[in-house]
Amino acid sequence: MRPVISVTNLSKTYASGLQALKQIHLDIRHGEIFALLGPNGAGKTTLISIICGIVNRSEGTVLVDGHDIVTEYRAARSMIGLVPQELTTDAFETVWATVSFSRGLFGKPPSPTHIEKVLRDLSLWNRKDSKVMTLSGGMKRRLLIAKALSHEPQILFLDEPTAGVDVELRRAMWESVRSLKAQGVTIILTTHYIDEAEEMADRIGVISKGELILVEEKVELMRKLGKKQLTLQLHNKLQRIPPELATYRLEISSDGSELVYTYDAKGDRTSIAALLEALDKAGISFKDLQTTQSSLEDIFVSLVREKK
Repeated sequence: MRPVISVTNLSKTYASGLQALKQIHLDIRHGEIFALLGPNGAGKTTLISIICGIVNRSEGTVLVDGHDIVTEYRAARSMIGLVPQELTTDAFETVWATVSFSRGLFGKPPSPTHIEKVLRDLSLWNRKDSKVMTLSGGMKRRLLIAKALSHEPQILFLDEPTAGVDVELRRAMWESVRSLKAQGVTIILTTHYIDEAEEMADRIGVISKGELILVEEKVELMRKLGKKQLTLQLHNKLQRIPPELATYRLEISSDGSELVYTYDAKGDRTSIAALLEALDKAGISFKDLQTTQSSLEDIFVSLVREKK
């Protein structure tokens, strides 16, 4: 099956000379949730804006379900819904009129049934006759999603969709995202809440300084790049690590009460068993132990730091 979005050799240089994107190659699969992570100014919004036809590319090609975004603009754009970062909408219109108008922009015939479903799914139905200016920030964020879904797109871009939204609303919005995925909608999101990407995404892309430095299955990324740590709380404090334990590259806490063993996420229990045996031979006993594993945020920070 061909990708629903195919980006090839995509670059963007602004008139100021700023190169925002550098030869991006990226395929997005049908029906997946793809999380694009990167620090501020990394090029996330520029990449999304080019795919959505808002910003012109400098070079390269972008296909949306086989349609070129320039030569077949209408066909490509009709498949895409975009939820931008900015809370910009028609302040003096009603919620119902705003969402209905967005549907009409794509040449779709009126569908009160669809508009009602979208508003109900996003908990906006009871405000359908309210002026947009009277909505709270969280409601305006949900309204942007409703507008993006008004023309029944097969691809939904969410650019920082939960910025400034309270925890309860974030959960409700992500339930809506899961429901859309279940219906076959492909979702591409950027977020500062890395825990959301860790929970929601099928694949992760990391962009830094305009370069796509990694694209990986989330589970595989966690397996390959996540580190596991074993922390041993000692019965008796140590002044230093005995030479016979040097091969394990242990770290000792500042007060000498803990030893930390870091090993690859692919590592098995054999290395831990060998370490425990070596500790016993060295006369070092412990009263407790615990293991931890790197989060996606830890991995993201380390990747971006390496790129600098």
